[in-house]
Order: sequence, then C-alpha cells, then structure tokens
Amino acid sequence: MRQITALAINAFNNNYKFKRDNTEIRIIKEDNYTITQMRLHNNIIAEKTPSGFYISTCGWSSMTTKERLNGLYGVNIVQRNYDWYLNGELWNGQRIKVH
Repeated sequence: MRQITALAINAFNNNYKFKRDNTEIRIIKEDNYTITQMRLHNNIIAEKTPSGFYISTCGWSSMTTKERLNGLYGVNIVQRNYDWYLNGELWNGQRIKVH
C-alpha cells in the first residue's frame, strides 16, 4: 500500500480532513451527524453516513481507485478478466452499501 493510501485511510477512519495530490478526505458536519467522504480526482469513491458505508468507482476502474478502496475496512476488490469482484461478488462499480 502506498503511503498516500495509508494516510488517506487513517484520515477516513478517524474522521479528519486530508488532502494530498489527487486524494482528499472531506468532513461534512450537519446538525447531529457527520459525513466523511474519500474523494479521488474529486469523485466520491467512499462515504460514511449515518445510514451506512458506501463505495463506488465513479466510473473509473483504475488501479489507484482499487488501491484506495481496498484499504478500507470490509472492502476486498479483486480483478479477473477485466471484471471487478467486491468481496467475492461481481461488481459493476456502482455505489453500493458495504456495511
């Protein structure tokens, strides 16, 4: 895992802002809750909300997207014959609730 991924994952898990190169963690504070977003090239690839934890490729099935997402708890993405599998299930990269 590259250093930028490790730093971004730590910021995402601990709900603090982070920005380096093409990766950013944003914290959005609402009345009684917080939304934490992981952005890659300003696309939201991971988001923690009060209703759950969601991921997406935002249409970019790149090695960098896969690396950032694979650093997150409960996410295991592998690629076989150009297809992505999320936790053993074929995944088209659309926004999905992980847990």
